[in-house]
Amino acid sequence: MSKPTVFISGANGFIAQHIIKQLLDSKTYKVVGSVRSAAEAEKLESDFGNHPDLSLVIVEDLSKPNAFDSVFKEHGASFDYILHTASPVNFAAKDLEKDVIVPAINGTKSIFQATVKYAPNVKKFVQTSSVAAMVNVNSSNTTKEVITESSWNPITFEQGLENQLNAYLYSKTAGEKGLWELHKSSNAKFPLVVINPTYVFGPQAFDSSAKGSLNASNEVISAIVQSKLNDDNVTNVKGGFIDVRDVARAQVEAISNSNFNGRRMILDNRNFSSQEVADIINANIPQLKGKIAKDVTLKEVGPGFSANIDSHVSKELLGFEFIDFPKTVIDTVDQILRV
Repeated sequence: MSKPTVFISGANGFIAQHIIKQLLDSKTYKVVGSVRSAAEAEKLESDFGNHPDLSLVIVEDLSKPNAFDSVFKEHGASFDYILHTASPVNFAAKDLEKDVIVPAINGTKSIFQATVKYAPNVKKFVQTSSVAAMVNVNSSNTTKEVITESSWNPITFEQGLENQLNAYLYSKTAGEKGLWELHKSSNAKFPLVVINPTYVFGPQAFDSSAKGSLNASNEVISAIVQSKLNDDNVTNVKGGFIDVRDVARAQVEAISNSNFNGRRMILDNRNFSSQEVADIINANIPQLKGKIAKDVTLKEVGPGFSANIDSHVSKELLGFEFIDFPKTVIDTVDQILRV
């Protein structure tokens, strides 16, 4: 009996690489992943040791209408599950609509429509969204707001164009809302599951991916690692966290667990702060003890950092113990120091 095939978009992304690793390690699935260039495909194939159950295809530009059509016309009949993880996280973008909002919305629309048209055997579609699609941009920094799986960010397109953070918030919100609407209007035969993580920390799947700038969340840890003892300008980021390995596990389990069907799943372990990151490093990494920032400034940035996240429903459905924050930080810092 042949193994079912999982198509995963943005296969060289931080979360996606961990998903692929867990899928291949299970020896249960074949994986087809999309990347934007032949060079990215070559590197990823090398990282995975040219695994016989992994193949890669090129989707150059998510923002183009029908971006996934050619790939799905050729391969779609072999796909059993779709995991859509590709979406821009670009806090340096100059053209917020072109570089952040449009790719997120069009990419999601394109892959879903291609699935409906060209992948008749798909049994489930799993989307990686974010808790950013749930927070209220106007009240997320108050402890009175409670975020649950039914919460939606009411951010407008006009607000999304105000700054880079708002562009990210709007892209996640509009992309996910559009997906639920498409699923309903197309009368899709397959169920939809959406994964909404908070800050995603943890080591890269491969040391080769830990060189240079890291993903936006891990840059919070990297900033502490690179700080000096008397630095007084390190931002103390606060919010909910989840380990990337738990995010990947949730996606893999969403494939076969029918209890997830039709649900939004908040992935949140507990709250963290950059001050806690500094404390963990000072207590557990001897080569950095006493050399990094000890007292981190109390400046808060980003969405939902004081709001209460109620994720008990998702945690009960998942049914596994999340990796704790000290291990997440230590594993991440160890990798940064190796590289």
